[in-house]
This record gives sequence, C-alpha cells and structure tokens, in this order.
Amino acid sequence: MRGILGWGVHLPYRRLDRTAIAPVAGTGGGTGTRAVASYDEDTTTMGVAAARAALHPAGGAVSTLWFTTTAPAYQDRTNATALHAALRLPRTTAAYDATGAVRCTVAALDAALNAGPATGTHLVVASDLRTGRPGSADEAAGGDAAAALLIGDGSEDVPLLAEFQAHTSATEEFLDRWRIPGDQASKTWEDRFGETHYATLAAEAWNALLAATGTTPDDIDALLIAGTHERAATSVLKKTGVGKDRHHDPFTKTTGNSGAAHPALLLASALEDARPGQNIALLVLADGADAFLWRTTDALTAYRPARPVADQLTQSGSVTYGRYLAWRGFLPVEPPRRPEPARTSASAAARATDWKFALVGSRRDDGGAVHLP
Repeated sequence: MRGILGWGVHLPYRRLDRTAIAPVAGTGGGTGTRAVASYDEDTTTMGVAAARAALHPAGGAVSTLWFTTTAPAYQDRTNATALHAALRLPRTTAAYDATGAVRCTVAALDAALNAGPATGTHLVVASDLRTGRPGSADEAAGGDAAAALLIGDGSEDVPLLAEFQAHTSATEEFLDRWRIPGDQASKTWEDRFGETHYATLAAEAWNALLAATGTTPDDIDALLIAGTHERAATSVLKKTGVGKDRHHDPFTKTTGNSGAAHPALLLASALEDARPGQNIALLVLADGADAFLWRTTDALTAYRPARPVADQLTQSGSVTYGRYLAWRGFLPVEPPRRPEPARTSASAAARATDWKFALVGSRRDDGGAVHLP
C-alpha cells in the first residue's frame, strides 16, 4: 500500500493585514491577513524549507524529487536541481519541475502515488508566490507558502502515516484563469462562469471517488477543498454532502490561498489534526477537478512534524502594504546604496555546491563551533 510517509510546511513569517490595502490602492482588501514571502524568499527557498522538514524521518532516502509552482525562479532550467543540491540528495535521485499552473501539484502527486514499489520514495514539493495587481481580488485572497509530501510504500523504520485509497479526475477546457509569459499578474474570467464549470466537474470527480472506494459522505472525517476560485469552492462544498463541521479550514482569513502549494498545505494540516483510522478527502479545483481519499494509520500517533502548521500560523509578524508592494516590484523604490554584486560564475558555483546550496560549513576542533564563510 502506497501513501504518505511524512510532510513539511513553510509559512513565511510576514503577514499583510488586508484592511491596509484599500486606503492605499483605493479598492480591494478585506478582512484577515495573507502570508507574504520576504524580499529574500522565493519559491525555491520556501520549497527547501518545507522539504527539509518533510525529510526528517526518512534521512534523505528519496528516488525522485518533484517541484511544483506557478512562479519558478528560473525558466529554461530545472529549478528542482537547486532543491536537490540544498537537500544534499545523491546523484541517483532524479529532480524534475512541474510548473505553470496550480494543477501541477496534482500531476506530481499522481505520478508519485502511481509509481511502482521498485521506484522507491518520491518527494513532492509544492511552493508558490501568489501575486495580483494592487487592489485586485487576487492580491488580497492570495498567500505565499510551501508544503512537501513524502510518498512511498512505508517500512518498519518509516511507516505509512496515511494510506492512499483512490484518485479520480475530471477535465474540461474552459477559460477561468490565465497569465501569458512576462506578465506578473493573472487575469480571470467572470466568477459565475467558472463556478458553473467547476461545480459540474467537481461533482463528477467526487461521485466517482465515492463509488470507487465504496464510501459515503458520512464516512468522510475531514474534507479539504483547494482551488483559487473561492466562489466555486463554496458552491462545491454544499454539494458534496459532507457537513460543514468536517470541512477543514481553508486558511482564507489567516494565510490566504497559496495556489499550487495549497493542496499539500491543507493535507499536512489535516494530518496534524487527524486520529488513526480516519478518512481524509482532498478535492482540488484547478482546470478541472481531482479528488483523493486517504486513510490514516496507527503510526500517525507517534509522528511529530518538524514545524507544525498550527505553530507557524501563530508565529508571525506584520508587514506594511508599502513594503509588500516594494518587495513585489509594484512600487519602484531606491535600491540599496552598495556596489552591484559580481557576475555569477557557473564554474565557481559548481565547485562550492555544498556550501552555496546546502549551507555546509566546517567545525572547529576547539569547542566544536560551526563556521560558514
């Protein structure tokens, strides 16, 4: 039986109060807060933090690394190789990107779950920066985060925490959200149009999942709904037959919607709250609908996440709207008064991969202090 062996989450420390948006932008905002990656964070650095937390029970025994995001740091090169270097994975571990859309995380998760036992353990790392134009709904509703899931068959040393039961899917081409290369923010079509399509597709995937597993809505202990179309998510929840008391908090008021990272983030949070023998359903609305069912095991009681989601939700500090706009590049400010950094040297970087990416230092003989030049 294949399933989840571990998880890790990184929520940026900074939070933007949505009430600060409208006085500056003239529109937008709302209530609650959204998570904001700092000026020195991107999807790669956040992904590394989440992946390190996910790997702590497995000791780095990974055969394949998948990295999913809608905001890769680089194009025309594999971003997952930077995570590979930072995690100090062996050269035999393959590293792949799945980027460009929120649904990429579902694709990577499906690939990891359907890989045969001989393929070993897969690490799926989902990380996203959600950006909208100042005053837009995307700006207020979005949130930055990363989450990683360790997928495999389990062993005596690294047992299964949640058994994978089934995955069903429904796909249809329709224009809901898009962003052309070079644009910083996405465009969206009218809400009711997307809601109509998602409601139909979600019903097909959801009913197929219940039929494939022989379960009913009453058998579901926790329902997670991820997707950037908030109105569609609300509509779909009512049609699943699962009570609101079993709908997991989508973090709308605390972190915002983290796009490609949100399915893994919700799943990690639900597992932290779950008890053995419970059914957890994940429904993802993104260019179609995907439904997953998991059943938690007895090993869950002994698992201790490296950085619990609940702790990271409370450990935060505020950021002003002006600073947020500057970090996102919407407010051009004077750069630091210092010389430009030297041109990147590929050969020098290759010689110092462990130091540059994995932060490997040296230990002093007298006292054991670690030094990182």
